[in-house]
Amino acid sequence: MRIMAIDYGDARTGVAISDAMGVLAGFTTVISSWRQEVVVEELVKLVREHQVEELVLGYPKNMNNTRGEKAELNEQLAGLLREKTGLPVTLWDERLTTVDAHRILRSNGRKTSKHRKNVDAVAATLILEGYLGRKNGHL
Repeated sequence: MRIMAIDYGDARTGVAISDAMGVLAGFTTVISSWRQEVVVEELVKLVREHQVEELVLGYPKNMNNTRGEKAELNEQLAGLLREKTGLPVTLWDERLTTVDAHRILRSNGRKTSKHRKNVDAVAATLILEGYLGRKNGHL
């Protein structure tokens, strides 16, 4: 079962898709658009192309566990994705994934200015790995 994780952002949306067994993160990409309708359209294409069966959307809660404006936008996106794909969408706590993604890229010798495009895909991979770990009983 292929699972797609989404790190929805203002200008870029990171995407990571698992292997066919739903065990490992594999394919990654970044959708560069601030327009939600473009992001949804591209995500629907990826779902079809990769035969995705489940979606995991990063859910940006505040550090004090409250919901902010970004969380509400992601809830809206989750509804649109359910409607357009017919797939289940799980909201997954994504706090600090972008911070961790920057740390990972820096530790691999990448300068911040050079890894801006990659950080969203890495954040999506972290979301996917966390979800797969929980789903497969490893967390």
